[in-house]
Amino acid sequence: MRTLNLEKGHPSVDEARRRLIAELAAMRKSGVRLLKVVHGWGSSGVGGKIGPAIRKSLRLRVKEGKAVLIVPGERFSGDTIEGRELASRYPSVRSDCDWNRVNPGVTVVELAP
Repeated sequence: MRTLNLEKGHPSVDEARRRLIAELAAMRKSGVRLLKVVHGWGSSGVGGKIGPAIRKSLRLRVKEGKAVLIVPGERFSGDTIEGRELASRYPSVRSDCDWNRVNPGVTVVELAP
């Protein structure tokens, strides 16, 4: 699984969204199927603006057919349907450092071929 860190450099929501869209296109083109997006959870610990905006953008990518499955970090676990579905197709996710950590600062995306 590849990782895309959208927190780096503390971008604006628009900058983070543009970077996400560009990186998704590049990764799909290069054959990457699984991506962990690090968007953070706000510097105050109560939630920021980038995470919800990125997740909304990812849901749109599913509607466009560019992504297949989105698993929020809070559900990236063997205890959830989405987590089990992902792990059945990509067993290596079980060794990811965020597996079973309930991390709201990340979202895992299965990209469409």
